[in-house]
Amino acid sequence: MSALPETSEIWFVYDGDCPICTTAARAFKIREAAGTLLLLNAREEANHPLMQEINNRKLDLDEGMIIRMGDNYYHGADALHVMALLGTNQGWFNRMNVLLFRSKHMASLCYPSMRAGRNLLLKLKGVQKIQNLKGNE
Repeated sequence: MSALPETSEIWFVYDGDCPICTTAARAFKIREAAGTLLLLNAREEANHPLMQEINNRKLDLDEGMIIRMGDNYYHGADALHVMALLGTNQGWFNRMNVLLFRSKHMASLCYPSMRAGRNLLLKLKGVQKIQNLKGNE
């Protein structure tokens, strides 16, 4: 992915019960030129039109977060990579994100262990998976 489409709204859809996901959503900052960042907690906003579109596209939120820019949906490792391309150097989280994941290969290598960490944290907290595609198959 060398160039990102121009858009004014960038949606970050995440799991609000996951402490890592919530921290990332709160810390993530995008370059001003990229547009406006909008956050969507998939657990609290299950009936949001964007969630309906995610479900229609069969994007499993238990398998990864989602970044939506215009008509483009980036899921899991691709979303992590796009976050790095859009990110600023403001704060340690954003600097680390840009440094580590601007490489699509690195994002693809790291994302499975990040997802496993999320799943472990949810299990330890006694929280069920989102299961946004359940009944939509």
